Amino acid sequence: MGLTIYMDGEFVPEENAAVSVFDHGLLYGDGVFEGIRAYHGRVFKLEEHLDRLYDSAKYILLEIPVAKEEMAKVVIETCRRNVIRDGYIRLVVTRGKGDLGLDPKKCPKPTVFCIAATIQLYPPEFYEKGLDVITVPTRRSMPEALNARVKSLNYLNNILGRIEAGLNGVQEAIMLTSDGYVAEATGDNIFIIKDGTLVTPPPHLGILEGITRNTVMELASAMGTRVYEKVFTRYDVFTADECFLTGTAAELIPVVKVDGRPIGNGRPGAMTWELIRAFRELTKTDGPEIF
Repeated sequence: MGLTIYMDGEFVPEENAAVSVFDHGLLYGDGVFEGIRAYHGRVFKLEEHLDRLYDSAKYILLEIPVAKEEMAKVVIETCRRNVIRDGYIRLVVTRGKGDLGLDPKKCPKPTVFCIAATIQLYPPEFYEKGLDVITVPTRRSMPEALNARVKSLNYLNNILGRIEAGLNGVQEAIMLTSDGYVAEATGDNIFIIKDGTLVTPPPHLGILEGITRNTVMELASAMGTRVYEKVFTRYDVFTADECFLTGTAAELIPVVKVDGRPIGNGRPGAMTWELIRAFRELTKTDGPEIF
């Protein structure tokens, strides 16, 4: 039996959930989305995800035809109908059906759909042993071109980086800015730890301001750890004591080697594990209940 999908005000079987071939989300990547997690029968950080969705839509002048409070109910009900207690939710708003031109004014009605299913971004052993990653030639898009704080449907920049990672036999890659600073991974934010201090790139550098990223920063601060948003280069990554990635799908995953250089002692570090444990504890209590 297939999934039940929310589609423009209705819940339909997945085989009936379809968008038009003239939808500008499909034709041009014109739209926004959120990836959201459910843990222990709760939707984690739902309010923060919806705030980002509506901010992204506002930036691209896309008016979402569902009020934020109603959208929260849509997400929860989609999980309920698919009996999702622990899973992954994809909430998407496209510009809608138009013509073959670029003009968004030719799209009178946005398309809204929500999927609640499961996801496994990395094999379980990588969470225990850590990831081996590389930096790639493809640079992160400049904020002046396409601001990464907008979680848009246009992910080709990230996909090109992921292709380069795969061609080099690794699961993930670090992308740099045009100036050579570390930006983020192709699907995740990056953190390094040096001398007990947690450091991550600032949003203005051209990164997605991740919900998991912000949560980890809050958890680390609550533990008494010094946390900084500042620019850094590959040198700082290579010489870090620890490194890890964060993302809604990835959660927190250790990085143990970058461009052939072992990070720290080449094993997941103590602070990384402490933050993983704190994050997992938080998922047990945060967010509205599904059932």
